Amino acid sequence: MELLDHLSMGFGVAFTFQNLIYCFIGCLLGTLIGVLPGVGPVATIAMLLPATYALPPVAALIMLAGIYYGAQYGGSTTAILVNLPGESSSVVTVIDGYQMARKGRAGPALAAAGIGSFFAGCVGTLILAAFAPPLTEVAFKFGPAEYFSLMVLGLIGAVVLASGSLLKAVAMILLGLLMGLVGTDVNSGVARYSFDIPELTDGINFVVIAMGVFGYGEIIANLSKSDEDREVFTAKVQGLFPTAQDFKRMFPAMLRGTALGSSLGILPGGGALLSAFAAYTVEKKTKLHPGEVPFGQGNIRGVAAPESANNAGSQTSFIPLLTLGIPPNAVMALMVGAMTIHNIQPGPQVMTSNPELFWGLVASMWIGNAMLVILNLPLIGIWIKLLTVPYRWLFPSIVLFCAIGVYSTNNNTFDVWLVGAFGFVGYLFYKLGVEPAPLLLGFILGPMMEENLRRALLLSRGDWSVFVTRPLSAGLLGAAALLLIIVLLPAVSKKREEAFVED
Repeated sequence: MELLDHLSMGFGVAFTFQNLIYCFIGCLLGTLIGVLPGVGPVATIAMLLPATYALPPVAALIMLAGIYYGAQYGGSTTAILVNLPGESSSVVTVIDGYQMARKGRAGPALAAAGIGSFFAGCVGTLILAAFAPPLTEVAFKFGPAEYFSLMVLGLIGAVVLASGSLLKAVAMILLGLLMGLVGTDVNSGVARYSFDIPELTDGINFVVIAMGVFGYGEIIANLSKSDEDREVFTAKVQGLFPTAQDFKRMFPAMLRGTALGSSLGILPGGGALLSAFAAYTVEKKTKLHPGEVPFGQGNIRGVAAPESANNAGSQTSFIPLLTLGIPPNAVMALMVGAMTIHNIQPGPQVMTSNPELFWGLVASMWIGNAMLVILNLPLIGIWIKLLTVPYRWLFPSIVLFCAIGVYSTNNNTFDVWLVGAFGFVGYLFYKLGVEPAPLLLGFILGPMMEENLRRALLLSRGDWSVFVTRPLSAGLLGAAALLLIIVLLPAVSKKREEAFVED
């Protein structure tokens, strides 16, 4: 009953005209930013933070939250239509979403992403409202050793996730980990692997690699073909919405993705991203139905599950922020900044000292998710019109938008040249038949893994047994080893190869 009282108070706060307007502005901005390649929610919230100074605290946080989950929605649009992940968590959506678009099923792919995100967002918000305090206890049990083990499990999952040769998948992950080491050493502050290039002392930007390998690589691959063989989407667009059969397959995938996203989202350090990869791995382990398209060739479950997972993860990532005052990712760190500007101390006392803010923000998430569906489903037809643009006009505009997006993140021309270089690397991967998604996961998780490994060893005074003596860490490493053994079994390996044979 107490929960219902709190929620009714929250909806009372969120349903004021001012807060509804700011919620809508946040959702709209987030969607538009998610669609633009390279300009993520972190950059947007950082730019708009000064604009929230004059707003009341509740309105400011509602708008910033709307930008965050709106960008999670929008990031899937470019991932599906033009093979460009707008957000790091959209990297997995690219694998099957873009293949669906190539087969003329961009409408059902976009609808699956939107519906999955809406469902997961609602469930994630309900979990935030009901289980915030007990769930933070779970997050507390994760120390550096547990985070390291969780990331090892994530990387092993990426090997399973990659289509084609296991050896190529492992090579991609190792390459990603090595690229993640470029920059400044965490402990000593010394530049490493930067080849005396000042621009590399901060490391390589994720956006640069994602756009180069996926976006530019695809464009170069397309331009290398003759006009007759070139990728053309026109005249192949079928239906804007999923069929009854699609819904039947999507729904269980959405449930699994939501469950994973809700549980992993509370963990600091990329919970929403990890959950998207984990959800895709789980779907690949789930048996294909008769007549179902294999994964990697346009399976709708490969879009619905990761999109549900990353949206549920983005909602539950508010739990450690609002209950402990611990920001689990860069966006939440900016939210802490916004709360501090308005003289609100993030932490357990927010729920008691400022209940209107806490429950108003929770209620606004439901309203925001509904607004996003109302905004995005009618836009599907407009987004698909992009595919009818002749390729000679489409590819220069993609190149231009990517260049602008990359330049705007650091105001650095070096990044623009680097995207071009990674474009040729992406083309090389295309020619070698290598799946680039594991490279990105290795690149993102690499620095986080290194930081937690070194932290765990510092705390244990160099004792490596800390990873197996802590029960949770040992369990995660055991799961990773079991997954690796299963994948390497000859019978499983043979079936895996059969599943990835191109039609």
